[in-house]
Amino acid sequence: MRALDIAATGMQAQQTNVEVISNNLANMTTTGFKRQRAEFQDLIYQNLRRVGSNSSDSGSVVPSGAQVGLGVKTAAIYRINAQGNLQQTSNTLDLAVQGNGYFQVTLPNGQIAYTRDGTFGLAADGTIVTADGYIVQPGVQIPTTATGITINTSGQVQATIAGQTAPQTVGQLQLAIFPNEAGLEAQGDNMYLQTSASGQPVTGNPATTGFGTVMQGFIETSNVNVVTEITNLISAQRAYEMNSKVITTSDDMLSTLTNLR
Repeated sequence: MRALDIAATGMQAQQTNVEVISNNLANMTTTGFKRQRAEFQDLIYQNLRRVGSNSSDSGSVVPSGAQVGLGVKTAAIYRINAQGNLQQTSNTLDLAVQGNGYFQVTLPNGQIAYTRDGTFGLAADGTIVTADGYIVQPGVQIPTTATGITINTSGQVQATIAGQTAPQTVGQLQLAIFPNEAGLEAQGDNMYLQTSASGQPVTGNPATTGFGTVMQGFIETSNVNVVTEITNLISAQRAYEMNSKVITTSDDMLSTLTNLR
């Protein structure tokens, strides 16, 4: 009985769906998090009567045929890169990207990672770093005598030096954009890595053509919509229950057959 296997694939698909939804809900307060959506495809079909085949020697053609589907499979888990809300923190080194672009970060192994999480700080030498101490490219260093830091929407970093009237420009932050953002590989810690699917990064200054702007004193919140996720969770739960009901029904039908005398 095919229904047992078909319903099992349906339960597995909805289990994956629930796992994706639960990850979204778990990260509803994660800075810069982008929600995900599971996509499914039907499996191959068995032809009981092939469509378009001849039904007689006179050349008459079967108009629709008879195909039985064998279930469902997970095709992809897409990342929805919609802009999250900007939350004001008034923290000098909290930065948010409004529009396209990722901050570039050097990992301990030398790789360049990309992130929308702009909760930065200063290392002991004044270099702007992430919450884990990774250097934000291109490695802007704030003088130890600075009494204030200003980062404008174009990513230009200026420091107010004690004893000087005019602020001093100490660096320029850059953003990276990709032909296919969905192709980036999530690494955890709000970091993504380039892949062959994402394409080569294009770097540039914020507020230029194709790049977003940098907002100082703000962070980008998660783009998870709680109401939508709870609705999706209920739908996934109902679909899981219905597939399990198919398995129960199929088992009862098989029991009927085995009990025939």
